[in-house]
Amino acid sequence: MPMQAVPMHTVTRRLVMILWDCGSWLAATAMIVGTRYEFYLTDPQWTSIYLYGAAACALQVVSGTALKLYRGRYRVGAFDEAIGLAASTLWVAILLGLGMLVVRGFDAFPRGLALLVPPMALLFMAAGRWLYRAWNVRARHSSPDAENALIYGAGDAGYQLLRLIKVDSSSPYRVVGLIDDDKRKRNLTLLGVPVLGGRKKLVKIAHDNDVTTVILAISSASTEMVRDIADLVEQGGMRFLLLPPVAQILGGRVKLSDVREIDIADILGRRQVETDIESIADYLTGKRVLVTGAGGSIGSELARQVHKFGPSELILLDRDESALHGVQLSIYGKGLLDTPDMVLADIRDREALRPIFERHRPEVVFHAAALKHLPMLEQYPEEGWKTNVLGTLNVLELAAEYGVRQFVNISTDKAANPTSVLGKTKRIAEQLTAWHGRRCEGTYLSVRFGNVLGSRGSMLHTFRQQINMGGPITVTHPEITRYFMTIPEASELVIQAAAIGRDAEVLVLDMGEPVKILDVAKRLITHSGKDIEIVFTGLRPNEKMHEELFSVDEDGTRPFHPLISHVTVSPVAPDQIYHLAPHAAADSSTPPERAFDGFR
Repeated sequence: MPMQAVPMHTVTRRLVMILWDCGSWLAATAMIVGTRYEFYLTDPQWTSIYLYGAAACALQVVSGTALKLYRGRYRVGAFDEAIGLAASTLWVAILLGLGMLVVRGFDAFPRGLALLVPPMALLFMAAGRWLYRAWNVRARHSSPDAENALIYGAGDAGYQLLRLIKVDSSSPYRVVGLIDDDKRKRNLTLLGVPVLGGRKKLVKIAHDNDVTTVILAISSASTEMVRDIADLVEQGGMRFLLLPPVAQILGGRVKLSDVREIDIADILGRRQVETDIESIADYLTGKRVLVTGAGGSIGSELARQVHKFGPSELILLDRDESALHGVQLSIYGKGLLDTPDMVLADIRDREALRPIFERHRPEVVFHAAALKHLPMLEQYPEEGWKTNVLGTLNVLELAAEYGVRQFVNISTDKAANPTSVLGKTKRIAEQLTAWHGRRCEGTYLSVRFGNVLGSRGSMLHTFRQQINMGGPITVTHPEITRYFMTIPEASELVIQAAAIGRDAEVLVLDMGEPVKILDVAKRLITHSGKDIEIVFTGLRPNEKMHEELFSVDEDGTRPFHPLISHVTVSPVAPDQIYHLAPHAAADSSTPPERAFDGFR
């Protein structure tokens, strides 16, 4: 492959840099000689100084080239370049010092110069680069179509973002000022952009400077802070953008493309679960892993996260072929559905599941397949029974038969003190899992969490579609609350569960404070900029006003993780569940009043 020619302007810039560095050594030598000796030196001393200057220039070129200072390795004026420049100067100083001991021309050289000149030369070389960078940044002009913007936060993240906007002439933003609540930064100026004030003056500052966009760039911003600033900005008629925490940005380096619209997850978000990567890798890497319900929101994210840990085989099972196509495409970049690890089957069909377990013999099972829509299951409780109870039992019994080492059943907070068909079927699934956990080899447990933001068919999808249609948004009750978490967080908890959970337990994530559904609806309406009506429809049959994470007889402990509680549920044997089935009324041995016991 032929080497690409270096552009002429780059060659010129590098030659200028070499000349500047050589001049820095000469200027530093002259300055020290003038200030220390007032240029009163003997001829032999002048000869040695001329030799010193020539040698310094030559060695600087050699060492700078070796360290790639003149070959485009560093951005001019960057911190990394300063380290390289210091290393180059140190090598030159050491070599010159050794030269004084062996080269005859240095006999009369004033020894004090050997210590004083290198630091001064480094200062001159660095100053030239920093001046060039400052001039270059100031000389760049924003696009004529750029929006006037304020950056909220004058810390490290704000500085990185400001620098990116400054150096990118095509940036859609023109930063006219910084906002920061730290009074110590009131007189601060970053790259020529001043801190104009704090939160209380934000709207006035924005209007005085014709600002249309405010970008929050504080890596440690809490949910409450994001919510308060978003309210302030949007009520002031401006667009609010967000820079995610630096820890969530790939490589920890801010990019202009990281700036995004605020999402409802930013308003409702909480502390992320810290994952014990080593323990997870130990039980997933090189193992055969089966995910049921792999086409769903939780199942597909589970599959994507598990894939990162390098299982020997990842078997994805779902009854929806389109959903399987989507998850295969998201993981492998293809959607041919022509490999045996893509399994089209229904967990209700035990005979269809058996050859799958026989062929793949999974060692880890994440059971995410379920019916979850509460109002639909209230109308069709038999369907909830067939999938959430009998389907789970099928998967559990086959897992036990084929020696699965870790089994994680995915449950819901509606299983705590259940009142609905959904909650009661998932409660039975937890109890069946606990029963197998006490009798089977391996670890069998359940994970319980609340509503998942952005999952298929979730409240957010419904609200957004209603807004797109012009409204109204339907909310069951003005006081109804729910717990929320993000899809990645829910999936991370499930994966962590198999690493820290014990047999027959239910693991419950600390969901933070419950959120009013009405507040979510209002937030989405404000963010849309539309005038949307909210209509209250009333609680649906067996729907709770406020969800619970624990049943009345459950007492959670946190022995391993500060955000994960462990509870126990009473086990139920498979032969004890059938009197709970909706069709039990057809059996004359079951009293009619017990036919829907535990369902209605």
